Amino acid sequence: MTFPYDKARLDALVADVDARIANVERTAVEAAAVGNRAPGLSEKDIAEIERHALGPNAPKEMREMVQRIKAGELSWDDVLSGRALDDEGVQKAMAANLDGLRQAHDAIREGQDPQDVIDALGAAPRRTDDDDPDGGGIMREAW
Repeated sequence: MTFPYDKARLDALVADVDARIANVERTAVEAAAVGNRAPGLSEKDIAEIERHALGPNAPKEMREMVQRIKAGELSWDDVLSGRALDDEGVQKAMAANLDGLRQAHDAIREGQDPQDVIDALGAAPRRTDDDDPDGGGIMREAW
């Protein structure tokens, strides 16, 4: 019985896959060396998030998570770094916001102005350059 594939073509495909795997591994090593250079959230940003999370439009789960942070059971660093993602309360707080985020994502993809979408969600009011000397909002600083 003969092999049903052209050996030269099969060898070329295997070589291509090997080269792509090597490229992915090289890219992963380079990415790990660079690390996360984002400045993160400032104390002012965290205070703004907390104010929104305790607001009347915030989900109950989010308010509960903030109360746990204030009680010292969690920290904002735990939540923002992802270390607390296994915590059931943090998961519930994040899940409670998914519908709003999904709606915002859909609205932005439909071409609506991102700031208008944020305003419609009842988030912080539109910032001006006078409000933020760096000219960037929370999202710009975090990304």
